[in-house]
Amino acid sequence: MKKRFEDLRVWQKAHQLVLQIYKCDISFPSNEKYGIESQLKRAIVSVPANIAEGYKRQHDKEFLHFLHMAASSLEEARYYLLLIRDLGYLDEEKYNLLAMDFEKLDKMLDNLIIHIKRNLKII
Repeated sequence: MKKRFEDLRVWQKAHQLVLQIYKCDISFPSNEKYGIESQLKRAIVSVPANIAEGYKRQHDKEFLHFLHMAASSLEEARYYLLLIRDLGYLDEEKYNLLAMDFEKLDKMLDNLIIHIKRNLKII
């Protein structure tokens, strides 16, 4: 029986990171509600969404494409997190904790991408 995307550890980690971002106490000024805050949330939600969508595709090559999109969205969200810290909306301690989780997820995505590429004999 084929697993569901929810069974993938990389998806679970990505989903947990989304929850962390949404629950994190970031001091956005009211004028950023539809600016950086929205961009960060859009980018971070895209990570597990791309993993889920790609997992349902028929071929590993298609899944690989979606994993690359997930990794790109993660990198975009990582930039917004850095910007938010530098603008003073997020303190250094919270930033460091989130940055560590971003790094863990990035490594998990990279490892899965490498594994699939090896199976497809791309590398």
